[in-house]
Amino acid sequence: MNGNNPSRSTPRPAAFLDRDGVVNYDDGYMGTSDRIRWMPNAAKAVRRLNDAGYFVFFFTNQSGVARGFFTEEALNTLHDWMRTELAAQGAVIDDIRYCPHHPDGSVAGYLEDHHWRKPKPGMIHDLMKHWPVRHQGSFVVGDRASDIEAADAAGLPGFLFAGGDIDAFVADILANRL
Repeated sequence: MNGNNPSRSTPRPAAFLDRDGVVNYDDGYMGTSDRIRWMPNAAKAVRRLNDAGYFVFFFTNQSGVARGFFTEEALNTLHDWMRTELAAQGAVIDDIRYCPHHPDGSVAGYLEDHHWRKPKPGMIHDLMKHWPVRHQGSFVVGDRASDIEAADAAGLPGFLFAGGDIDAFVADILANRL
């Protein structure tokens, strides 16, 4: 499957990828698989990170839950589908964190500025707590300033992706880091 497949218990660096705008196009409140349009070479980029020995994580604000556009159950179904689609191309997402909260939402239980909501680093910290992430070599790729602010707050380098071929972008990051 992956050329370099260390165990889950082996400390190694991680790539924290924002979802909407990095892995798939951000067409606004992406709650179902029929709305997903993959970024060019998304699976290839994830596979490149897998082969380089990185954990690969999604971390994503999903205020569509707080706003009543979709449920957490629907979001988890979407994430399962995304992982399956990527895995079919040899690309493994090790784990996903999302923040369903937003202070301007309409769904009770989600109306707060939660510590996981970017630009806060809560999702990154939680992933680092649950996985043996080696801080050195880890990085964040996002398409918004809030993604880069979350990276800074977690003490990680952040790379702002403006769209296009995500694999070429990741290849450039790795070439300049290794």
